[in-house]
Amino acid sequence: MAGNGPVAGNGPVAGNGPAVGAGPETGAVPATGMGPVVGTGQAVGGGPETGAVPTAGMGPAVGGGPAVGAGPETGAVPATGTGPATGTGPATGTGAVAGTGPAVGAGPVAGMGPEAGAGGAVAGRGAVVAEGAAVSGPPAVHAPTGPELLPSCPLLRGAAELAAELGARQTFEFLLGRYLDANPRQYTPTPADLAGLMADLAGPVRTFLDPACGTGALLRAVAPRPAQELYAQDSAPELAALTALRLALRSLAAVRTATGDTLRADAFPDLRADAVLCHPPFNERNWGHDELAYDPRWEYGFPARNESELAWVQHALARLKDGGTAVLLMPPAAASRRSGRRIRADLLRRGALRAVVALPVGAAPPYNIPLHLWVLRRPGRVLAQPELLLVDTGQFATEGRGGPDWRAVRESVLDAWRAHDSAGTLEERPGLARSLPVIDLLDDDVDLAPARHLPPPAAADGAGALTAVRERLGETLRLTADLTPPPADPAPPARWPLTTVGELARGGALVMRTGGNGGHARVPVLTDHDVLAGTAPSGALPESDEEAVLTEPGDVVVPVLGGGAVARVIDGATSGAALGRNLVLLRPVPAALDSWFLAGFLRGTANNRQASSYASTATRLDVRRLQLPRLPLDEQRRYGARFRALDDFERALRQAGRLGEQLVRGMYDGLTDGTVAPG
Repeated sequence: MAGNGPVAGNGPVAGNGPAVGAGPETGAVPATGMGPVVGTGQAVGGGPETGAVPTAGMGPAVGGGPAVGAGPETGAVPATGTGPATGTGPATGTGAVAGTGPAVGAGPVAGMGPEAGAGGAVAGRGAVVAEGAAVSGPPAVHAPTGPELLPSCPLLRGAAELAAELGARQTFEFLLGRYLDANPRQYTPTPADLAGLMADLAGPVRTFLDPACGTGALLRAVAPRPAQELYAQDSAPELAALTALRLALRSLAAVRTATGDTLRADAFPDLRADAVLCHPPFNERNWGHDELAYDPRWEYGFPARNESELAWVQHALARLKDGGTAVLLMPPAAASRRSGRRIRADLLRRGALRAVVALPVGAAPPYNIPLHLWVLRRPGRVLAQPELLLVDTGQFATEGRGGPDWRAVRESVLDAWRAHDSAGTLEERPGLARSLPVIDLLDDDVDLAPARHLPPPAAADGAGALTAVRERLGETLRLTADLTPPPADPAPPARWPLTTVGELARGGALVMRTGGNGGHARVPVLTDHDVLAGTAPSGALPESDEEAVLTEPGDVVVPVLGGGAVARVIDGATSGAALGRNLVLLRPVPAALDSWFLAGFLRGTANNRQASSYASTATRLDVRRLQLPRLPLDEQRRYGARFRALDDFERALRQAGRLGEQLVRGMYDGLTDGTVAPG
């Protein structure tokens, strides 16, 4: 913290005791003191200082030790001031956070006691540095002053109370998840399972760089090790700040973040990292083609205007030490566009491109196309006969929106990569992986799409398998006919006394829970798409310290987004799954409420319409406003039995549809590949 006088809290902080810094401090998350806040050490820096998080005193702050500056200093997020920081009243909070590692900038910063303010001091677990696009560039974000923070005091106090209950890291992840859920079109997140796979492909090394860090998902997936250093840059200041905070809360590594356009204004031009992880922006035409024609990073050729991804590939290679590994998420077109064939050819000839992995559909946004992973290595020497590993994991796609079978993807990719990396080649695994000599790929197109070069797996009794599908379809259709509802009996409109789900919850007739927490147990996750499609749990959630909500038989699960009148009763097959995001679980008390009666009435179209609210792009259901009639338990069960029969009929129709599609697809494939005779 830069200042001209001693640093100590001059206004009291309400609480139970003093907030004490245990050692050199790095701000990383909002922290507020439970009592008077006193600084006991010096801040030594080099000029304008950027602190780990905004520090704004709500009462006058006076330095408790001299601040000496000699050169520019940077921290994770700016905290500015050149004299006493003043505010409008005492700073209040709920808990102290003590820093355990130094904040490192262009000039060192060491604080022996915590900083205080209404926005809270931040205590980092490792070193955190934030930089502008250049060393002398602007701070990552504007540091709010006391008056600017005043309208947000209730929000900050609520966040501090949540942090006191859950811990700083869990609170930050919770708030970040809610923010990303509320802005799905503004950001392109990297799913946790994919980030973990990319980090494992890079290996357990010391220095990592993510030049397009976003919210820090890739560096967050890196396994910690001693003396680790994490570098990150993003063009959006708020994302660079989020990454710095997120990593400081999770890792003991030294974290250095920067704001700026990586291709135009690289913040780490002298860095030679052990590994680079990158999920670059796709299909950018304004990436700097005109300004960067003679940039020294284009060792493998100058990328065309429409080949921004190949510019990122070469930037990653330029920031690696010899033998370092880069893993990039790429659009499939980058493997086959003619405008990039010369660069792809040179990457192959010089042994820089080592593997191309085709992921299943649904692995990451955009979910409708199978993205690729490129594994590259900065060549320390030219290999005599380099080979390229090609892997296609498309067979592990699933029907649910929860993503592919990540366990199978992970095992298949890592096993193939480690075998190839160790031996320089890989024995063919039909339909999954093979190594090809580079010379076989250097044709006019240099097409590296794995599907072009991997033969399909041998069909095991293709005709017999189709016969089995046909028999199952016949049985399902006969069951569907048996389950067809009888003719509807006419009845006058009922005039029942009504209640709402909210009233039932307040009266103790049911319990309401919301999903979205992964907990520590690795169990399948029931997603909103699973509920809508009637399929088995298919999703995944990142691990968290907050316990997951696990389903039990008889629970009723309702999606809150999408506008569909859907409710699903949990049976033995789906019991024990974790409740996913955008789902509400209702657990009725059996002595008061029948599960099928509850689920059936929640599916009424008029009921959903009156309980829904409409935004510009989505419909959200307020489950508490859903209505159902007040009926005796015996009458509830009579309705519940009819609703259950309708559910069985609906499931049979869905199963028949899936089997019909499988049979048709199998017949087309068998006829075209010669495994099924036409006669």
